[in-house]
Amino acid sequence: MPQLECRSWNVAAGRHTPGCRSGTSSMFLTDTMRGYRGVKYTLFFFCYCFWVVSAILIAVGIYAKVAKEKDVVDTLTVDPALLLIVVGLLMFLITFLGCFGALRNATCLLKMFLTILAVVLVLQVAAGAVTYVFTDLVMERTEMLMMKAVVRYREDRDLENAIDFVQKKFRCCGVENYKDWSRNVYFECSESNPSLEVCGVPFSCCVHLQNQTVLNTMCGYGMQQQQEAAARQHIFTAGCLQRIVLWAQKNLLLVAGLTAGLLLLEVCMMGLAAAQAAWIHRVRRRQKVSEGRRAEERKERLWFPAFADFTEE
Repeated sequence: MPQLECRSWNVAAGRHTPGCRSGTSSMFLTDTMRGYRGVKYTLFFFCYCFWVVSAILIAVGIYAKVAKEKDVVDTLTVDPALLLIVVGLLMFLITFLGCFGALRNATCLLKMFLTILAVVLVLQVAAGAVTYVFTDLVMERTEMLMMKAVVRYREDRDLENAIDFVQKKFRCCGVENYKDWSRNVYFECSESNPSLEVCGVPFSCCVHLQNQTVLNTMCGYGMQQQQEAAARQHIFTAGCLQRIVLWAQKNLLLVAGLTAGLLLLEVCMMGLAAAQAAWIHRVRRRQKVSEGRRAEERKERLWFPAFADFTEE
């Protein structure tokens, strides 16, 4: 005789409920619940990691905004702090739906999380396809955006640091070449420019010597007046857009691997959310059927006559 187990797990309610099961059925339910808990807490773990990352992005963005000068005009396209806040908020809201939905078995939140994640995935794939098909147009738009950032250099401390980092990292200067810095009012080559940096470039364009211990912030002064061959001895003359494209082509496997990994992670999270929501719906449907049967049985027992004759005539 199989032993009876008189407590079962209610997936929809998230708690144990009375109900006797045979030993074989109890073992099946135990294995089933282990699988459900694995799906549930794996989804929660992924969402929680992204949740923490989004909170860090928001904190860094807010700190940068508070520390920035108040008279700076902010735009989403060229303000790194504002971009961090917007991206962090979107990630925070999306991952909150996943975390809370997975933890509380809320199918409505899981469906919202699944839908938003599917939309984000479609947009990412569409953006990649558009970039591949309309490469020239994307490059033109990117060049315009980078040129706008060059014009606003020195107006935004975060943007200035970002441009300096890119120029040092990729050993480049300007967008197309080092003379693009003439578009900035501080480095413009004109006789009416009162700036001390007239016809110059930022110090991040300068070639760093091996034995140099002190940073020379004036190394780029007057470099736009020199020919490229002479200027190349002191500063980087290649444009950053070309350098970034070359870096992406040389590290194509790395870029493709990171992109594929991110998309695969999103697909896995979508699959986990769909599996948990379907599991909860299936259990609730079975519970409703079982409750309906028990209600009919109680109704039949209630209306049986006290001394009914059930023998067939």
